[in-house]
Amino acid sequence: MKKLSARRRHPLAAVVVLLFALAVTGGLYAAFAPADKAKADDASQSLTIEEGKKLYSVGCATCHGTGGQGTTDGPSLVGVGSAAVDFQVSTGRMPAQQPGAQVPKKKKIYTDAETEQLAAYIASLGPGPVTPTKEQYNPGDANAARGGELFRTNCAQCHNFVGKGGALTNGKYAPKLDNVDPKHIYEAMQTGPQNMPSFPDTVMPEKEKKEIIAYLDKVNSSQTETPGGMELGGLGPVSEGLFGWIFGLGAMIVVTIWVAARTAKAKKS
Repeated sequence: MKKLSARRRHPLAAVVVLLFALAVTGGLYAAFAPADKAKADDASQSLTIEEGKKLYSVGCATCHGTGGQGTTDGPSLVGVGSAAVDFQVSTGRMPAQQPGAQVPKKKKIYTDAETEQLAAYIASLGPGPVTPTKEQYNPGDANAARGGELFRTNCAQCHNFVGKGGALTNGKYAPKLDNVDPKHIYEAMQTGPQNMPSFPDTVMPEKEKKEIIAYLDKVNSSQTETPGGMELGGLGPVSEGLFGWIFGLGAMIVVTIWVAARTAKAKKS
């Protein structure tokens, strides 16, 4: 009887075994779960790239080449990054309807999911600017006054001092920035589309890009107030002076002719 009682398990033995089993299981999960998640992410990304390649072959390869190397009808896309694709496709500039001095903004053709797939495929061809996150392009409480200084220094030469756009050479132009999505403004600064120079973070940090976006939102959105009345496109003294010459001088000429006609009629009578 003493031997049997000596062999009895301690009441806490089962609890110890259970805790040990849980510890081992947790260790195994910690060891293998991240790897499984990484594999799943890689598989998902590969699928996105594959779908993007299919879309590219149908809608883009004719001008940009089967591997994005470019042709006489379109530039190389190797190294432009996902940000350039998102900007061009989301604003409807690509695919282009026809060749010309400049590709205008139009209604977009691809859905957001398809745009993401195209961007993933182009990004896989070579490193380039990455599509920004909302945290990057959301102006939040950025300093709009400082953004105005940056805009007038770097952008006003082409886009006008409040972003109303302007003419360039050989049929090119700087587009208006009325109610443009902050994401697209950020991407344009990242990638330098068409005639625009690029402003990477090494040249213009993220904070300064946000300040420019905040400035444009203040002076050039649907909520912008114009206490001075009709703004004449915000093009400054040129348009206002032209308005004065055409309408002001024109009115004076009409009044002069009327007075002369009345005077001549009075003399005859």
